Amino acid sequence: MTPFLPIGLGVVAIVAGVAVLLSFGRRFRVGRLLASIPRVSIAEAVRIAGSGEPRYVRIDGRIDSDREFEDADHRPLVLRLTRVEVRDRRPIGGWRVVETSVEAVPFQLQEGLDVIDVDEDALSDGLVVVPRRSAGVAGDLRDRIPAEVPSATPARVTIQQISSVEHAIALGRPTLDASGRARLTAGLGRPLVLTTIEIPEAMRILTGGAVLRARVAAACLVAGAALLLGGGIWWLALSIANPAAALAASPGSSAATSPGPSILPGADTRSAGQGPGLVGDPALAVLGVLAVGLLAVGMTLLYVRLTSGRDRA
Repeated sequence: MTPFLPIGLGVVAIVAGVAVLLSFGRRFRVGRLLASIPRVSIAEAVRIAGSGEPRYVRIDGRIDSDREFEDADHRPLVLRLTRVEVRDRRPIGGWRVVETSVEAVPFQLQEGLDVIDVDEDALSDGLVVVPRRSAGVAGDLRDRIPAEVPSATPARVTIQQISSVEHAIALGRPTLDASGRARLTAGLGRPLVLTTIEIPEAMRILTGGAVLRARVAAACLVAGAALLLGGGIWWLALSIANPAAALAASPGSSAATSPGPSILPGADTRSAGQGPGLVGDPALAVLGVLAVGLLAVGMTLLYVRLTSGRDRA
């Protein structure tokens, strides 16, 4: 066994973990942003907007608006996003969106006396709230579903909404709108994100309930890092060491076919004043590890493809 094996397996585990994470699609990106973007005050976000500095920040504050509208339970809302989806007829297909409607009014985030507008038109995939979902068949929603979809096809309606009585966490780029007011919007290649729940709960919603997949990804990443570290330390120790005894020549070399124990001229794997060199065929070992890695990655991607459609939010 050589250090190439744990190093190769570590690379395989990390690639597999990343593949599982990427199976969450855009939700993975939103979760990564929520977990990593540093928080600034709303006053600082307003200053950044005025300076024109290109920064993507997180702010926390209370939602406020003077143009709320009510839902069926008479709660004051500032945004309601409704998606109508049908189950894809492919064997491993997920849910396909056939209609999206957005009702929104201008609103702000407030922290003390500091206020910043939120670009409600930029909120879509970055909206993370507890969804309200009702399930049925396409025949129940015939006026909202294309005619070519069979009436017996599973369908569902998902509603996400924001109330003006909630606190929110928002991520975006502070800019100035046409009237000179500070506004938080999408930018720098990143979406506008807003959630009204704590980040751990937001992460659970972003995984769509696929807890097992998230744990598999975490286990692969941790195991991969440990294998890379262990293999690297092992390789470093072997590189520093200088054994006194010469290593036997690999099979197929002139030393292996020699009838006696003596070493033929030019067959010694050592150079003058140096320790033993590599024995055997390292390239073959590396190719073997890569083959195992590609097989493992292929199996992982197949697993992701077979399971992602079942719980896709």
